[in-house]
Amino acid sequence: MKFALVQGEKTVATKGAIGFCPGCGARLVPHCGKKYIHHWKHKGKRNCDKWWENETEWHRAWKEQFPVNWQEIVHKDQNGEKHIADVKTEHGWVFEFQHSYLKDDERKARDAFYQNLIWVVDGMRRKRDIPQFERALDEGIIINNSPTIWNVFIDECRLLEEWVECRSPVLFDFYGVNKPEGATLWLLLPWRLDGRACVLKVPWMDFIKFQRVGRNTKGKGFAEILENYKKILIYYQHRRAQEMEQIARQIQSRQFRLPLPRRSSQPYRRKPKRRSYRRPKSSRWKKRW
Repeated sequence: MKFALVQGEKTVATKGAIGFCPGCGARLVPHCGKKYIHHWKHKGKRNCDKWWENETEWHRAWKEQFPVNWQEIVHKDQNGEKHIADVKTEHGWVFEFQHSYLKDDERKARDAFYQNLIWVVDGMRRKRDIPQFERALDEGIIINNSPTIWNVFIDECRLLEEWVECRSPVLFDFYGVNKPEGATLWLLLPWRLDGRACVLKVPWMDFIKFQRVGRNTKGKGFAEILENYKKILIYYQHRRAQEMEQIARQIQSRQFRLPLPRRSSQPYRRKPKRRSYRRPKSSRWKKRW
């Protein structure tokens, strides 16, 4: 973990320091080598949080976008179970930054434990994830223009297959640690349409500023924005159902006719049938040949 409690304050790992775990209160050992990023670790194989995983530079880069007092917050539910969230904002949203593969059971358990959860997934872990995601966008359809929402297939994109069943919104990061200006994230909505996934672009810096403030320029929170996206999907599904019903009525009333092929200006002439030549059955024919 990044922080330990040293005299009651969050402190990063330094050589010779003595810190304590904010979750269980056990003593932590600082690891300040050259191979891995500096971090705190329990003695031996002990780990008070079974959901905790080794952090990378990508984890740290995301955590540093938020204030220190929002990072590594101990979250406890009504049953007394507690886990350390990567980031928990003062507006009630929890961020979990996921780099490695996550099993479905653990993902569902985290979705149930944290009520307002936002997943941020590293899209640079596998080389084939980016081309597969781009292919899914090319084969998908745009169902809304403002904002632009894609309805994409999930069969040939492993990243979408792994996260499409998630009940929380998921952000895919395809830029890694060093993000250029104008970098965008891809938001996977927690609802499916016709068995396909719904994704849209989100500017990275605008999203970070929005989460720090808690409101956008129109005064809406993230929960309200997600609800608007859900209404867009419901409206599109309802409109499409009405169109299909109208086509079905036209077919039943025989008002729907397929367009006939265009006739040419010249009349159609049937080609004469080629007659087959039969060999005569006579003795003279045999003698000639």
